[in-house]
Order: sequence, then C-alpha cells, then structure tokens
Amino acid sequence: MTELEPDVLELEVGNVANGGFCVARHEGRVVFVRHALPGERVRARVTDRTKNFLRADAVEIIEASPDRVQPPCPFAGPGRCGGCDWQHASLPAQRALKAAVVEEQLQRLAGITRTVTVEEVPYPVDSEVVPPPGLGWRTRVQFSVDSGTVGLRKHRSHDIEPIDECLIAHPGVELMGIERKRWPGASGVEGIVSATTGDRLVALRGRDRRKIKVPRLDVPVRLVRGKPEPGSALPYVREEVSGRLFQVSGSGFWQVHPGAAQFLADAVLDALEPKPGDIALDLYCGVGLFAGVLADRIGPDGLVVGIESDGQAVRDARFNLRDLPNVSIERGPVEEVVSDLEFGRASSSSRTQNKRGTGHHGGARVRRADVVVLDPPRTGAGRDVVEHITRIAGRKIAYVSCDPATLARDLGYFSERGWTLETLRAFDAFPMTQHVECLATLVRG
Repeated sequence: MTELEPDVLELEVGNVANGGFCVARHEGRVVFVRHALPGERVRARVTDRTKNFLRADAVEIIEASPDRVQPPCPFAGPGRCGGCDWQHASLPAQRALKAAVVEEQLQRLAGITRTVTVEEVPYPVDSEVVPPPGLGWRTRVQFSVDSGTVGLRKHRSHDIEPIDECLIAHPGVELMGIERKRWPGASGVEGIVSATTGDRLVALRGRDRRKIKVPRLDVPVRLVRGKPEPGSALPYVREEVSGRLFQVSGSGFWQVHPGAAQFLADAVLDALEPKPGDIALDLYCGVGLFAGVLADRIGPDGLVVGIESDGQAVRDARFNLRDLPNVSIERGPVEEVVSDLEFGRASSSSRTQNKRGTGHHGGARVRRADVVVLDPPRTGAGRDVVEHITRIAGRKIAYVSCDPATLARDLGYFSERGWTLETLRAFDAFPMTQHVECLATLVRG
C-alpha cells in the first residue's frame, strides 16, 4: 500500500486477534480492524500505518455477522470512547471471541492445544439493582478530565470523549454523578464503590491537588486528593468475601466486577484443594483476598505466606488478616522475596524465614509450599519468578491472569521446569471489553 491509496478500504474480516481486533488483509498486508466481527465484509478507515501492518476502524458494515447487535452505549463506535471493544457483539459471541483468543495464545506461545469456554461471572443476586446483562458491572472507573469536562479516552489516544453516563459503570458509581459535574484543576477522577458494603470513594489526580475544585456530588463520598504521603492513612472501601471484610485503601487493586472476587476465591480453592496443615504461598497478594480464604481452609496448623510489593496493600492485608495467626505478609518485590524464602516447622506451628529478615523461623527442617497461588499484573510473572516458584512449590500451583499472552508465555516457562497444565478456566469478568480472566492449575509433570 502506498500513501496515494485511499484511507478507506473494503475488507473481508477474518479471525479475532488479541487486543480487541479482528484480522483482515489488504494487498498482502495485515490489517487489524476494530468494530468488526469475523466473517463480515466492511469498509474500514485506516487509523495507523506501520511498516508491517495497518490499523483500521470499520465505519460501514456491508455484510454483517449474525452475532452483530446495536451497541447499547451512544458513545461506543469508531473514533469514540475506547473503553469497550465488543459492544457490537452479542454476549455469547463476545465470550466465544475471548475463548478463541485464549486458545490461540496458548497454542502459539506455549504449544498447548486446549478447548476453552469462557464462563459468565454471575452478578450478585442480593444486589439492590441488577442492571441488564453485560452492563453496570464496573465498580472502579477511571475518568479523564479536560478543562474540567469529564470523559473517557479514545482508543490509542490522549483525546477524551466527553460522556454523561457510562453504561458499564456500576449503578453505585453512577449515583455519584461524576460525569455530570465539572472538575476544574483535575486531570482524572476515579469513582469507586463497594458492591457488597455500599462504601463510596472518589480519588482525584491533578498537577496541584490543592487547586482541584471538587463539586458537590449527588451522594456522600470519601475523597482522596492526589498521591498521598508514604505511610499516611487513606480513605478506603470495604469489600466482603466469604464472610470476611477486606479494607481496600485509595485506588488499591480489587476485582472490578461485583461477583468476581468471590467467584475467583472459590475457583482458586477448588483448583488447589488445600488441606488442613498445608503451607500455602500467595504471590502478588494485594490486600489478602486469596491468603484469607486459604488460611480458613488450612486451619491453625498450617501457614499462609503472602508477598506483595505495594506498601499500602501490605498495610491493608495485615489489617484485614490480623485475626489469623497462621498468616504472614511479607513486603517486597515478589522476585526478590520468593528467592530468599524458606519454610520451617516447629512443633505444631509453621513459620517462615527469609534472608531479608522479615519473617520468623522455627529452626526445623525445610519443606516445600504445598500449594501456591499467584495473581500478577498484566506483565505476568516472568521467567525468574517461575523458576523460584517451581523450586519451592510442592503439590499444585494456581495462576490467575488477566492477560492471555503473558499467561501463555509463563505456562511455557512452567513446562520447561517440569510442570503441566492440569485445568484452565476462563471467566468473563469484563463484559463488553476484550479482557478475560483466566485460572490455570498446574501440577508436576
């Protein structure tokens, strides 16, 4: 293709690709097309040219897929809000697309052939308001602000699409009225609500937090202005899973779908099958979700060690699990702490030791961690962390991932170290978007 060719191409759309695109070809060149579906014939406007491929938006559907639907959001579509990728596909079709992406990444990056089914994450049945399927699930929404006007960024752009309502935002976020207010001096506003307790929080970003003018919102909220001082207490929301309250301070990490935290906690327990007296390791433990449910299952004669690098999350985790003497939370980069970690047993209780001096040791023989769960960021765990895990893991490993590509890459590393993928589940924790949550269970090969 040359610069003289038109910006609008007529394309036969092929398979889905990782990233919310489908793949087409024009004169032998790959075109990644958004707002299209496999099997469609479309006219697509080129949005980006590189040496090896093109990006394009489908602006006219010549032959539509039977899976195509009218996007429920008026701000969705070519050149508009970039928050959703698949509003133009039915929910069953969205899950089939995500399953195809996971299967392709597993095959291409790990050499694993596996049929994948993406499971629906149920919306809590005891919710006061249950929105239409696929909508109203996002309990944490990061809005951008331009000259006081709130919106969401367009795809691969710093430009903002002004909005007055986000249909995938949880009803509790929409009750605040963030999008319908002006926010002079702010560069970003995050609305956070707990689906289980109703707690609400607004976190602000801006060059000078003292100059941000906060409007009167439609409901009372807790407020976080800018980046807090290290070690300072932050406003928080409380989340409930398996009868336990978890404090999540500021913009700390928590699953955004109101049913996902409980669903994933149950899935991890089913995968690992922890036994009373086990030693369990929770890597990238955040505020302690998996550590808490594991501790209840292994009982007082077992031990759970959580590792987390974020200082505020560590403080939250230690507070959340303060009543559990069989839990130890270690602070530091996972790759550093886990490389130094050893386990000892003294009489009927278990303790940890590491060279950094943050744990305790009973002075007895070293043994493996019976079960391990890890929930890394999108960048995945990486080769070094995988090697450390396989050195100390005993019976089973549960890998929770929000990125099929880095999951598949890391599964390849586990395979090199003698671990085999036993089961893989995928969950639609992010309807209308490209994102999918996976849980891989590994056993020694």
